Amino acid sequence: MKKNILVVDDSALMRRVICDIINSDSRFQATDICRDGLEAYERLKTTQYDGVVLDVNMPRMNGLELLEKLQQEKIKATVIMVSTETTKDAEITLLAMERGAIDFVTKPTNIIEAKGEDFKKRLTAVLTAVISTRAYANRSISSGSTDKTVTQVRQLIKPKTSLGRGNKLVALACSTGGPKALQSVIPYLPKNMDAPMVLVQHMPRGFTKSMADRLNEISPIEVKEAEDGDILKKGCVYIAPGGKHMEITKCSDGRHKVSLNDEPAIGGLKPCADIMYRSLRESGYDEITCVVLTGMGADGTKGILSLREKKPLYVIAQNAETCVVYGMPKAIVETGVVNEVAPLTQVAQEIIKNVGVQ
Repeated sequence: MKKNILVVDDSALMRRVICDIINSDSRFQATDICRDGLEAYERLKTTQYDGVVLDVNMPRMNGLELLEKLQQEKIKATVIMVSTETTKDAEITLLAMERGAIDFVTKPTNIIEAKGEDFKKRLTAVLTAVISTRAYANRSISSGSTDKTVTQVRQLIKPKTSLGRGNKLVALACSTGGPKALQSVIPYLPKNMDAPMVLVQHMPRGFTKSMADRLNEISPIEVKEAEDGDILKKGCVYIAPGGKHMEITKCSDGRHKVSLNDEPAIGGLKPCADIMYRSLRESGYDEITCVVLTGMGADGTKGILSLREKKPLYVIAQNAETCVVYGMPKAIVETGVVNEVAPLTQVAQEIIKNVGVQ
């Protein structure tokens, strides 16, 4: 049975393009359209959809205002934002995810891009990943149990080992659903955490700066978008900027710094977590805690396996039930190198348990 999608956009052209993309996939159908948030609000009060594709800027009621209204009235909806790459829209989109949106795709800047394959692939990939994973999660929660696949995967978890008191680092990777998930992790890390954190979140240029600034506002720990040459310091989170790969290199004085490069995307990903993890093979860190949160695909898995050949690791993966998309965590769990599978709300305490505080 096709999944029913509601498209909300004030542009007739964008509504048509998005509907055509959705209807071109045999798994989905654009069941209804709305011209603004107010129309969508009235529709969502009486009709349930498998997904909602929501514009940010609209007259009468914009996307953020709609989400706030739905949250206030406890109206459930699986919402994917469509946002431009302007700083203002990036900030609004991240607030939208605080208000309940699941993820976002960047809006094309012209009709040629809108009708191009890139936008089509991004939109259908997010719809597929989000809707299929949430359907799985709802089945698991309603049944009160996990399916055989997850049970078998958990049997591969490595027993906990005690890490020493050496020079430590936390390296985290996430993708679809990550911006929202990070708000359940980063604000719960203390400012005196006894390690720096490096973080790759798959996002376009501009969005990572807005995300870093927002996380910094609400967190005791310092959070910043990484800049080339940044010296890593304990109690600080460095987020790879969208459109750049981030590597960590050792300085002659024993400290470590951020090195950004403009090499081609890996599997369409830039930044790519595998590159970050592999760069740590030659680092001077004695212990590295690797964390993999929600996201489609398997970015991070090859990098962690490569890093494991050179460094002692403690690997934490988010559990299926709390993921927006159980792709990246599932990929690393199935390798058998994971030490801990944790619900999202427990990830921060698992990190602190392993790196400690100063």
